Amino acid sequence: MNSTIVEEISKSLNITKRQVEVVLKMLEEGNTIPFIARYRKEATGGLSEEIIKSIGDIYEYQINLLKRKEAVIGLIDEKGMLTDELKMQIMNCMKLVEVEDLYRPFKEKKKTKASEAIKLGLEPLAKEILKFPRSGDLDMLLSKYLNDKVKTKEEALQGAKYILAEMISDNAWYRKDIRKHVYFHGTISSKKKKTAKDDNKIYEMYYAYSEAISKIKPHRILALNRGESEKVLTISVDIAEEEILSYLERKVIGKRESFVNEVVREAILDSYKRLIFPSVEREIRSELKEKGEEAAIANFCKNLEALLLTPPMKEKVVLGFDPGFVNGCKLAVVDKNGKYLDSTVIKPFLKGNTDLYIKQSKEIVKTLINKYHIDIIAIGNGTASRESEKFCAELIQEYHLDCKYVIVSEAGASIYSASKIAIEEFPDLAVEKRSAVSIARRLQDPLSELVKVPPEGIGVGLYQHDVSPKKLADNLDFIVEKTVNAVGVNINTASSSLLKYVSGITKKAIDKIISYRESKGKIHSREEIKKAKLLTDKAYEQAIGFLRIPEGDHILDQTSIHPESYGVVSDLLNEIHCTLDQIGTHELIEKLNSIDKDEYKEKLHTDIYTLEDVINSLKKPNRDPRDDMPQPILKSDVLTLDDLKVGMKLQGTVRNVVDFGVFIDVGLHNDGLAHISKLTKKYIKHPSEVLSVGDIVDCYVIDINKEKEKVGLSLIEE
Repeated sequence: MNSTIVEEISKSLNITKRQVEVVLKMLEEGNTIPFIARYRKEATGGLSEEIIKSIGDIYEYQINLLKRKEAVIGLIDEKGMLTDELKMQIMNCMKLVEVEDLYRPFKEKKKTKASEAIKLGLEPLAKEILKFPRSGDLDMLLSKYLNDKVKTKEEALQGAKYILAEMISDNAWYRKDIRKHVYFHGTISSKKKKTAKDDNKIYEMYYAYSEAISKIKPHRILALNRGESEKVLTISVDIAEEEILSYLERKVIGKRESFVNEVVREAILDSYKRLIFPSVEREIRSELKEKGEEAAIANFCKNLEALLLTPPMKEKVVLGFDPGFVNGCKLAVVDKNGKYLDSTVIKPFLKGNTDLYIKQSKEIVKTLINKYHIDIIAIGNGTASRESEKFCAELIQEYHLDCKYVIVSEAGASIYSASKIAIEEFPDLAVEKRSAVSIARRLQDPLSELVKVPPEGIGVGLYQHDVSPKKLADNLDFIVEKTVNAVGVNINTASSSLLKYVSGITKKAIDKIISYRESKGKIHSREEIKKAKLLTDKAYEQAIGFLRIPEGDHILDQTSIHPESYGVVSDLLNEIHCTLDQIGTHELIEKLNSIDKDEYKEKLHTDIYTLEDVINSLKKPNRDPRDDMPQPILKSDVLTLDDLKVGMKLQGTVRNVVDFGVFIDVGLHNDGLAHISKLTKKYIKHPSEVLSVGDIVDCYVIDINKEKEKVGLSLIEE
């Protein structure tokens, strides 16, 4: 473990070196992030999953950076050009770009104008020019370097200037200062290409656009990059070059007076325009892209976590309604436990005898509702969603049905329906009907259903296709793993898709668990998992606290209490004269509320984190973090643009949170947009500071654009 890197991580994350060391040691020993965050709080000081992940990520980056530093030092040393000062400069670099800047003068270059001039023997001339001679003149100096290869003074001068330009460009300190200057004083600009096609005017605001590099928002960076990749926009980094040229002249020439000063000025100009600026521009564009990616991924992660934590709609029979025009609407019924019961297809929106098609379709749906006592219709929010909503609202009212409907995000449902998992679950169902089953189930238990879809397929991000797929997938997987373990998993009902995210469980272990369930039936205790060797000792330690066994042999097996703490539970209950049978009762809760935790921590020989965890679980053994989240809005009527007036108060569900605002489903064809400036009266940097996906909000109509079918919303009462 590198002590210097440990210290750097400690400073950057504002935690102690001891915390960093403990986390790195535990990660090295094969402990998972959820396990460390949940069951080793005493050792880490209660660090969150995000901080633990950051420690691992930063350490890995710094180790790779260290390897590159050592490699560069070795390469320079091989050339016999390494000095103690240079070695120290390389080792003190904080970023890879700084290391590469220092290595640049020693790097084997491809054929360049300077390398060709060096071959002609003009390097001594360039070095002599840099001595700024005061006696003699330029003609006399150049004439010394004329030979069979360099026949004219013009050739000698040009070659020397090429060498000088490369020398200036290779100076790490000049580059660092110029890069910093361009970042803080430059602008990034865009203009529409003459040959560009942008029929829907998606990039209209960027046709003639300019913004300070240091202030540009991440989503605008990604929008510009996409416009450029789609050949609609031309992007450039702009800076007033006079200040930079003046800086280089001060550094290279200073106050020296010589007949070569003008030659050096020309070399400086060439160096900046041909070598330094194009390189700095690429580096800044790359840095901006990284900034945009990080923000987009962080935003996607936050939205995904909120979506996964959508509370389950328990004990409801659901009709999944996958809308469509030409191919019809696919319907699937699932019982209270998510078991598939029936499916069909209706085509209410076919052109022709529309009234007849709608009437026939309503009869089919009414029959299904009555036959299966359907409580809720879950309508996917894709194509024909609002037409389907109108259809269902009319159906409920016309037939006086005791049924509600709700709009459900269908993102990723089509990916799931064609997947291997879906085929194994429903081999006899058509792809479209599997999609309807998924829509129904994601209302009953969003987490269990959404884990069947690759996280990047759940569309709650912005510019997700413009970021590194690997980086996005890694971060989203982390969020899914964190959420699944926070909620806990019923080992007797969990699918392989859900089990794969449980801390420490491998594919081999999942196969063992499912095979055991199929052959032996229900698993009755955590101890049975151990005895049946369904998990290795290490995997058992990591996973068991996140695996629940409702209605099992041991009441603690349905809680998040780790078996290693069962002794603490027993001792605590003995101390307060209670039994396991009283878990969750009012009497036990009152007694637990009255104890002095610091006193009992000493009595029970445990730590405060474990004690608090135990107490919380004894108060509410089946606690689920999703219980605190807002329930989806159930509806029985529909809203149109014609119903709206400016100032009208509506209730809606936040569907997506992006850098510039939030999209809210208020029951219209398109989600309304509330700009960041209309979310709260206080200053916020990002909408996620006040809202999350799935939040139920009261909002006010501030703008209605019937032509574009867009509605502007505000959360601030005017």
